Amino acid sequence: MSEKDTKFINSPQKNQSGGSKLDELAGEAAPKPRKLLDQVSDALRTKHYSYRTEQTYIDWIKRYIIFHKKRHPKDMGAEDIRKFIAYLAAERKVATSTQNQALSAILFLYRTVLQKEVILPPDLVNPSRPKRLPTVLTHAEAMSVINLMHGIPRLMTKILYGSGLRLMECMRLRVKDIDFENHQIIVRGGKGDDDRFTILPDSVAAEIKHILQDVKALHDKDLREGYGETALPNALGVKYKNAAKEWGWQYIFPASQRSIDPLSGVIRRHHLDESVLQKAIHSAGQLARIEKPVTAHTFRHSFATQLLQNGYDIRTIQELLGHKDVKTTMIYTHVLQRGGLAVKSPLDS
Repeated sequence: MSEKDTKFINSPQKNQSGGSKLDELAGEAAPKPRKLLDQVSDALRTKHYSYRTEQTYIDWIKRYIIFHKKRHPKDMGAEDIRKFIAYLAAERKVATSTQNQALSAILFLYRTVLQKEVILPPDLVNPSRPKRLPTVLTHAEAMSVINLMHGIPRLMTKILYGSGLRLMECMRLRVKDIDFENHQIIVRGGKGDDDRFTILPDSVAAEIKHILQDVKALHDKDLREGYGETALPNALGVKYKNAAKEWGWQYIFPASQRSIDPLSGVIRRHHLDESVLQKAIHSAGQLARIEKPVTAHTFRHSFATQLLQNGYDIRTIQELLGHKDVKTTMIYTHVLQRGGLAVKSPLDS
């Protein structure tokens, strides 16, 4: 997106009322209004949305404005939103989930930032999402991929398969989230900002303890060099001044280099970038000649399916996966059924 394109988007809204009489008497200019996208960021952070969601929402809002020739959103409404979503569906051919994401960003802008209610047609607000069965690996296939991996990505993939974590839940694991004594992993701030417990496989416990020795040495080095802080969720960094440097809050899978935190400007060591794991899994899947798309999420699907095959009840699996609705977990029962709902073909009679 060019500087010319973003000039309007990043410009402040006009103060129609102008400066106050007190400002004029004092010879002071009225406070400069916040830029539109800054207001969006402020609102998202106030509601504790993740930085990743903040970036995504702002990107969709920029696209929406530029699609409408850089008209200000306050001068547009439901029909303009409908045209943009229709363009995404018909011309860009984006998935229904992507349409929903774009719509959520735009509605957040109107309802939360501009304080303007828009009434949309029901089919636009809740477009039907096609049902998709998840890609699942057999145990032999999953292990064949894992055995072709090395180092930290191999350990992380074992955790995905052995614990059913989502990709970013694994990337964001902290030292205090591993409960070796009770053989469990505490997933904090998962999807929906909920916490839950899941399994810590016995076969990876020793490996995690081993790499934590290296992570501790790296953290001690950062502290000696005047760094050693990590990002803390919500406002914990304000409440507990020294917590960001404490060992328990450090990421288990830290990045190799320190970097500047985009929110605070502080130099910190973030967690490993998710692309490192994604690329490693993709490469191993190709080497293993698996004729299915193999991604990080494939191992989460395979975790759930294996538990069902081993006789665990659906409610237990729902809790381990962190699904709010058991209907979401029920999709794995369809994966286990043979053919057309387990009906035997007459050709095989």
